[in-house]
Amino acid sequence: MRDEMKNPAASSNLPDHQLYGSDLIAEALREQRFPYICLNPGASYRGLHDSLVNHLGNQTPEIITCMHEEHAVGIAQGYAKITDKALAVAVHSNVGLMHASMGVFNAWCDRVPMLILGATGPLDAAKRRPWIEWIHTTIDQGSMVRGFTKWDDQPASPVAAVESIRRGVILTNTAPSGPVYVNLDVSIQEQEIDVRPTFDDISHFPTPDNAEPPKAALSKALGILSRAKSPFIFCGRGGRSEAEWNNRIKLAERLNARTATHMKLPAGFPTTHPLFIGETGWRLKGAVLEAIQSADAILMLDWLDGGNALKLAFPAGVARPPVINVSNDFHMHRGWNMDYGGLPAVDVSIPTVTSTTVAALLDGLEKPVPAMPMQGWDLPKLEGKGEIGLMNLALAFFHATKDREICITGRPLGWPLNANEITHPLGFLGHTGGGGLGAGTSIAVGAALGLREIGSKRRAVAILGDGDFTMGLTAIWNAATLKLPILFLIANNHSYYNDEDHQIKIARHRGRAEESASIGQRIQGPEPDLAGLARGMGLEAPDPIVDLADLQSALMHSLERVENGATVVLDVRVRQEYVGDAMVELS
Repeated sequence: MRDEMKNPAASSNLPDHQLYGSDLIAEALREQRFPYICLNPGASYRGLHDSLVNHLGNQTPEIITCMHEEHAVGIAQGYAKITDKALAVAVHSNVGLMHASMGVFNAWCDRVPMLILGATGPLDAAKRRPWIEWIHTTIDQGSMVRGFTKWDDQPASPVAAVESIRRGVILTNTAPSGPVYVNLDVSIQEQEIDVRPTFDDISHFPTPDNAEPPKAALSKALGILSRAKSPFIFCGRGGRSEAEWNNRIKLAERLNARTATHMKLPAGFPTTHPLFIGETGWRLKGAVLEAIQSADAILMLDWLDGGNALKLAFPAGVARPPVINVSNDFHMHRGWNMDYGGLPAVDVSIPTVTSTTVAALLDGLEKPVPAMPMQGWDLPKLEGKGEIGLMNLALAFFHATKDREICITGRPLGWPLNANEITHPLGFLGHTGGGGLGAGTSIAVGAALGLREIGSKRRAVAILGDGDFTMGLTAIWNAATLKLPILFLIANNHSYYNDEDHQIKIARHRGRAEESASIGQRIQGPEPDLAGLARGMGLEAPDPIVDLADLQSALMHSLERVENGATVVLDVRVRQEYVGDAMVELS
């Protein structure tokens, strides 16, 4: 990350010119050391845009020009999924915020940090230009996203705006994280500053350290786990640091606990570890369900919808083992949406992040045990020719990436469980958060940007459906402008198949024609030329892969190009289907 002075206001690099309110706001972004600000240009923050370019020289932050506000937010989401830190975003007035709102909801459900700057006004009607500044002025603009942001503010002066940004960054980067929104009146951006205000140094406003677990709850949890002979760990939310990752492994090994991860969450445990029993979604079944029901203690590490997971595993009236729940997610629970899931019935509640609790449990348990060796999967090579199924694509991808350092930024609906060897916290970044279609492309761009920022050699790979790809298409242009190595692997079934599958099921239930389920669902007549669209955006894109015999070599070639710095779109035509089985059966 760029190394700027702590107090940008005192920097000799800044020009000697008339100061405006937006100059102070831009400086407030620089003191936070934001490397970039993602935006789609808008007149409501024309003052801030000028300050970023002509006052700060388009450095720290550097503008990333996006073709859509939702993509600007998605890039910041992907960046945060890698770095665990907020990136800055700017969206234009009420219309830009409405465009961005789906991305904000994704980031909220994904519990990632993000500072979003908006603008409105002038609130003083006497200063508004006719028509355009009237329709783009909204009273309480933050109310549009208040149900799915952690905090919002509309400061009434440039000095207050600096404090808002400082407060917003502290709040968004403090776990549980979520996006914050600061709305800037045009008037305060364009206000002339005759006397430079003095601010306390930014070092006095650090992000608080994560809380340690309460002593009484920790002691009770240690007692339960020390007596357990066959505990089970739900490996849910956590940070991307290798230290936290390694502590989870040590805890599972010390307890000899079976573990599972959630297919919607970023990597929580290595899939090649002998204690790992499988990925799962909300449907608990097979070996995962058996291990949960046979456990004599359960440790939930910030599991997604932990309340309903417990209800599914232990219906009312069924005996269950003691449950230890580690999560401070309740701080984010609001009345607007039910993203928090069911209320978990637990025996011990530890209200903090999983990293500090896992470290404290390790300190309180018996001596370390020898590390267990990882167990790579030995799967048959892909053979044959003809039509490509989703399981074929997953198997080919497994072999093509076997010895490569990759970061899977997302996987499509219907992807088989246990299909990827994940051995690093950056190996898989989970789902979009809110289930919003069109986010996969921009999240991949942000993730690749984050990987470059932290100096990682990993290459971002986004496995996307064609609906997700086409809806978020213009975000791939940013991969070209930023020269980011990414593989966009499209599982192209020419359908919004999730809804087609729903139509099949409802027709079957009602005794109606299942063959009509594709009406209103298919992306055909004509089929979009995804490779051509990608080339038009400045990316590499070979011709679509339609035969199983060509799949493995196409994947290998595309990954080699990405390793050499290219951005590649590979369109693979697959059957309309979901895979109900796991690719690898674990026990």
